[in-house]
Amino acid sequence: MNCGELLERSLAYALGSVAGVGPGSLERGTPCAEWDLGELLGHLDDSLDALHEGLTGGRIELFPGRPGGDLACAFRTRACAVLGAWAAGPGERVLVGELPLDVRVMAAVGAVEIAVHGWDVAQACGRPRHIPGPLAAELLPVARCVVAAEDRGVRFGAPVAVPLHAGPDARLLAFLGRRDSFPG
Repeated sequence: MNCGELLERSLAYALGSVAGVGPGSLERGTPCAEWDLGELLGHLDDSLDALHEGLTGGRIELFPGRPGGDLACAFRTRACAVLGAWAAGPGERVLVGELPLDVRVMAAVGAVEIAVHGWDVAQACGRPRHIPGPLAAELLPVARCVVAAEDRGVRFGAPVAVPLHAGPDARLLAFLGRRDSFPG
């Protein structure tokens, strides 16, 4: 798995979702029940900020700031900065707090976060978009490796059952607790 390509494809998908954010839509509900669209975009900005810090400085601070102004524009700007930082050639390791992490793992986990929240953004904007099947198929094993039972109910909902014929996008979203992630 090429983690840089995975990150790039996730960012491209999420950028397409963020394109649907219109004026006055930041208070819309999202599939993340406790967050409105503005809070979700702020969370995505935190995630991109952490990726950028890791790629450019080799360290991720544990207390991110919040953007102001146009959150969709901030996302697009930060996404481009992350892509540029990856293209510039990151180091091999990044410190998360004081714990070392392989930069490829950081990129893969970031790709899951970005793609799934890109789906959340599209849902909130009333413009549902499937995560492309090949992308979802590569993200699902990453999600299965990093989401532990103790994360359920805190950072993720309980997994949702999907039909046997469900595609990789529905399986990924259902694994991460997203309801309404597949046709009925």
